[in-house]
Amino acid sequence: MKFLPIASRVRSSGFTLLELMVVMSIVALATAGVSLSLRDSGANALESEALRLAALLESGRAQSRSTGVPVVWRSNAEGFSFEGITTKSSAQDSLARPRSWLSPDTRARVVVPPKADTLVLGPEPLIAGQRVELIQGDRRLSLATDGLGPFTVVVDPVP
Repeated sequence: MKFLPIASRVRSSGFTLLELMVVMSIVALATAGVSLSLRDSGANALESEALRLAALLESGRAQSRSTGVPVVWRSNAEGFSFEGITTKSSAQDSLARPRSWLSPDTRARVVVPPKADTLVLGPEPLIAGQRVELIQGDRRLSLATDGLGPFTVVVDPVP
């Protein structure tokens, strides 16, 4: 009869602690990824609208500086428009053509300066501080500039 070491006689069954830890970390990462992708679509839509408007406002501001003509942003029921643009309005990317909101229920309200209904974007490099609030249903997001920096999305404190 041949004697084998004890370690070779014992058959292992089940998983090692390391294998279980690897599987648990994979499950945790997958869960985190799914929960982040299930973010509220309304919040995404409003944030996309705010980022788009911030880029367009900065583009209007740059065009105002380069031409020396004030550019005025005005919101309306369907969207918004830029006045004072000297480029052709027929071009697809021209700021001269009226633009609609990405979501039809989006509304905008100029908050700063008070009682204003437009934003004046230049032509001076330093403009007055300005703030516009975007509204979709019960969601609100603000875009603001201190007059020197670019328009950025501002998180308002929840009342």
